Amino acid sequence: MPKSRVRTKKVYTAPAELRPQERTAKAKRKPSPTWVPITALVLIVVGIGWLVTFYLSGGQYPIGSWQYWNLAIGFGALVASLLVLSRWR
Repeated sequence: MPKSRVRTKKVYTAPAELRPQERTAKAKRKPSPTWVPITALVLIVVGIGWLVTFYLSGGQYPIGSWQYWNLAIGFGALVASLLVLSRWR
């Protein structure tokens, strides 16, 4: 079986000044502000607390007149926390 030839040509990489998108993308990456994870955790706790309160009270609390809209509020807080967490770096 013949042996394959070794590649002698170097792989071309463009100079840094010809790649401005990489430079600007790295410059834009900054750490998230501290309010992002704090807000997400608060929304998670509020959403779970709202749902647990609704189920354990038999639908009388947090706001009895809203009936099953309480579920939408609890799950809405959880979805909002996911949206906030998507901005976390």
